[in-house]
Amino acid sequence: MDIYQHFRKEEQGFIDQALSWIEQVERTYQPRLTDFLDPREQQIMEMLIGTSREDLTLTFYGGGNYSERKRAIIAPYYEEITNASFQLILLEASFHEKFISISHRDVLGAFLSLGIKRQKAGDIVVESGKIQIIIDQEISPFVLMNLTGIKRATIKFAEVPFSNLLEKESIWLNMERTVSSLRLDTILKEIYSVSRTAAQDFIHKGLVKVNFRTVDDSKFVLQEGDMISLRGKGRSKLVGINGQTKKDKYKITAARLEI
Repeated sequence: MDIYQHFRKEEQGFIDQALSWIEQVERTYQPRLTDFLDPREQQIMEMLIGTSREDLTLTFYGGGNYSERKRAIIAPYYEEITNASFQLILLEASFHEKFISISHRDVLGAFLSLGIKRQKAGDIVVESGKIQIIIDQEISPFVLMNLTGIKRATIKFAEVPFSNLLEKESIWLNMERTVSSLRLDTILKEIYSVSRTAAQDFIHKGLVKVNFRTVDDSKFVLQEGDMISLRGKGRSKLVGINGQTKKDKYKITAARLEI
């Protein structure tokens, strides 16, 4: 059976990489620690390993109870995996909210400007005058030395224990809708209560992501489980496709992340 038929074409590169990790563990009997994976990549890993590889275990950890981005460890079934196995570091810095506004986007931009791949960082939290970044411990010394400014603010990061992690559970608000198609512009229109023209404009301007990747095609067809984000208006997801009406419209369950 062609494994790629279950996935989108743009996901094939990651699938090839994941299969090589699995093959390496099966060949060497040595655990494999990955970089940070987004939720869709985590889902793909689970689908590839599933229950058909009883000699392997797949474990995810991102530093907290509600972490979104996580590292994975593929290991022989007998290998003991602990939180320390994931080699994570929590960095924290403070800034004066009264004098400067810093967003998640600002922090990520400063981090990437150091020439580090996005996959080396997990969740980023900006809240109550604090910035927290979960990173691969291998790059911690480099980040501490070089990430010293964000926007106009001088920032000094320090390593702190994970007990300091600022986190909260995501709350999703479900909605039932009937739509004429599963096109991205159609779903966007319903979830965010905008016009079809506005939805298409957002897409063409590169403001919309599906499964953490920018999609600029209004005709892009969504699938059950797809995560959507519209810059400035938050995240949503297509929870379920619940069949069609007599007029061939789709009954869907969607959810929007409470801000």
